[in-house]
Amino acid sequence: MTAVSRSERRLELLSTLLLAFATVATAWSAYQSREWTGEQSLGTSHATARRIAENRSAALANRQVQIDVATFTQWLDARAAHDSELAAFYRTRFRAEFKPAFAAWLATSPFTSGSAPPSPFDMPQYRLRASAEATGLERAAAADSEQAKEANEHADNYMLAVVLFASALFFAGISTKLHTDGARRAVLGLGWLVFLGTAIWLATLPVQVTG
Repeated sequence: MTAVSRSERRLELLSTLLLAFATVATAWSAYQSREWTGEQSLGTSHATARRIAENRSAALANRQVQIDVATFTQWLDARAAHDSELAAFYRTRFRAEFKPAFAAWLATSPFTSGSAPPSPFDMPQYRLRASAEATGLERAAAADSEQAKEANEHADNYMLAVVLFASALFFAGISTKLHTDGARRAVLGLGWLVFLGTAIWLATLPVQVTG
């Protein structure tokens, strides 16, 4: 066996190995890209659903504030008119969430003390469950959106890996068509360089596997 034939065999072996490894790596990268794309869609759908629920809770909170403001204003008007019966009528119709803030506000002597808060709505006791739910849903939606964004970045990275591994496949395939050892070594070396560089980078990316 001549030196030339041994060199050709080594180049053929390196080409075959590069074709095999790059093919497997391309398939794996494509699979990961699809998995992360699915994760992105899931995160986006969760964020959308939570924002819809958030809008409903926020709308409910706005309606409740309007009711509280309206009944409190009517109570103020009745009190200013010295109509205790009408004032009592409106007071008994305060919403349950408004009553603690109203009681705390009255305890500050708002009609005689200049340092008292302007209204019960400025009291820390005025808390709406619907408003708190809207805030929580907004935070959860923001987290879902961030998760979807990260998943999209991972999917894009894996798709780039697909392209790079496909380039390595191209170099491995075209090296077998060249007739001079120098050209084959150069092209094959470039293919291995692209493959190994991409494989090292790929090892730093997170993995998503459907259970």
